[in-house]
Order: sequence, then C-alpha cells, then structure tokens
Amino acid sequence: MTGQMWLASFLCLAMTFSGVLGASYTQTESISGSDFYDAFSFQAISDPTHGRVNYVSASAAKSANLTYASSNHFVLRSDFKKQLSSSGPGRDSVRIQSNNQYTTAVMIFNIRHMPQGCGTWPAVWTVGGNWPNQGEIDILEGVNDQSPNQVTLHTNAGCTMPSSRSQTGNAVLNDCNVATTNNAGCGVKLPSSQSYGPSFNSNGGGWYALERRNSGIKVWFWPRNGGVPSEVSSGAGTINTSNWGTPSAYFPSDNCDIASKFGPHNIIINLTFCGDWAGSVYGSSGCPNYVNNNPGAFTDAYFDFAWLNIYE
Repeated sequence: MTGQMWLASFLCLAMTFSGVLGASYTQTESISGSDFYDAFSFQAISDPTHGRVNYVSASAAKSANLTYASSNHFVLRSDFKKQLSSSGPGRDSVRIQSNNQYTTAVMIFNIRHMPQGCGTWPAVWTVGGNWPNQGEIDILEGVNDQSPNQVTLHTNAGCTMPSSRSQTGNAVLNDCNVATTNNAGCGVKLPSSQSYGPSFNSNGGGWYALERRNSGIKVWFWPRNGGVPSEVSSGAGTINTSNWGTPSAYFPSDNCDIASKFGPHNIIINLTFCGDWAGSVYGSSGCPNYVNNNPGAFTDAYFDFAWLNIYE
C-alpha cells in the first residue's frame, strides 16, 4: 500500500470512528425547580397533533397548580378534576418550549415521573422551524402506557438509516422522511420496559440523554436502579460521551446529512390526549369521551423533572 493510500484509509477509518465514539462537553445550562419558568415559555396554542387537549398559559397553569416547582422538582401535569363537555375545549394541560435553541449539544433529563394513563400522549422532544425541513428528534414519547419508549427522527426527503448499527434498541422503519412514512419517521424501540409509562414510574424514573453532532444523533436511557455513568447522575460540569457505552438509539450520518437535515432546535415538553397517534391506536372509538368523562383517570398524568442539564 502506498503512503497516499494508507493515509486515505486512515482518514476514512478516523472519520468512521469519530462518529461512533463520543466527545467531551462542558455544561452551559443547569435547569431545576423554578429555573424551568425562566428557561421555557408556555405555549397556549391549538394542538398540532389534534389532541383532546387545551394548552393553557403560564398564569393559568400556576393558578390551577398544573405546574409547580421546589428546589429540585418541576412538575408539569394535566387537569384531573374537571368533567368536560363534548362541545367545549379539551382537558387542560401544558406545553412548554425552551427559550434557547441548540445544534451540537448534549441534553440530560433527570426525570422522576412521566405522565401515565389511557389516552395520554406525553413527549420530550426537540424541533426546528419550518417542520419537517429542519428536523425533529423525539427523545421520550409514547401513548396509552405502551412500553417501551420509542426514539424517532422526522425529516424531509433524503435521510435514511442503515438497518444494522451500534445500538441496543430495535429499529422501526429506516426512512426518516415524513412524506413517505405517513409522518412516522425512523424510530428505535428501546430494549427496556422501564423506559416508559408505569414501569418507568414504579422504578423511580431515570435519565435520558441526547447527543446531537453532525456525525450522528444518539440517545441513552438509564433506569434509576443502576448502570448510569457517575458523571450523568451527578450532573458533572464536564462530560465525555465516550464513557457511556452503546447508546439505546443511534442515527448515523452515513445516508443522512445531519447538518442540513437538522437546524437549530428548541426543546419541547408536552402532554396531550388521544390525537393523531394515541387516538388512532386507542380503539375504533371512545378516546375523546374517555378523556372528557374520567378526570380521575389522569391523577398520574404528570412529569416530575429533577433537573435538565445542557452541555455544548
């Protein structure tokens, strides 16, 4: 092999492994308790996913105790007291969006509890403007208590994933283009039942981490009962994702130019009901009426965040 050929092979291998291996990051934001009120804005909007929900303003949420904070708790929940009229708005709930946007970054969510209950559709995700042209990353999302969690990318045309890649989860579709997948995108179901719903909650929750780089997008999940890297659980000031092992979900840039398919993203945390996904798999009928008539069924429909750390 000539020197030039050897150098070309070396550079190719280096580029390949740079995508697989992690990198070092420094903490730029530490959000806990009432910090969430400063870091996020409330979106009192019509639900883009057509859920049986009424997203309320910050003042309305605080007044109704749909959000509240202490030193290391931020709770975001739906109403669980009112019976609704079928002709009126949906169940009061909350949707918040980060004030800052992110590109190359790591986000670690320390979550004690997530919404559960029939008809619920909770999500923690990031999204760019002009959807889907700047992409969407669903970190924690599911419906109707159906474990496990599914991590999903949504893009425009020209972003596909290899069927075999270094992850512990199982791929669900490999074309991320929403136009050809009926908005489903390319997903990965996590291997642990503790990653979502009642099993997640009964175990005290856990940590979700997203690493977004131009070489690829990775998501890890660690349950509360062990296996989490100490730099993650402690909220260390510096982290190195090379120490975190195989991710739960991995979306390499081989056939998807991450830099062009994903623009600056905001973080969104929301809880809706029924809608395009939860309603379609709930059954042939009954989901909206169930949400209207059974407020007590949503007693456990809440997020409890210990903290959110951002690293760049």
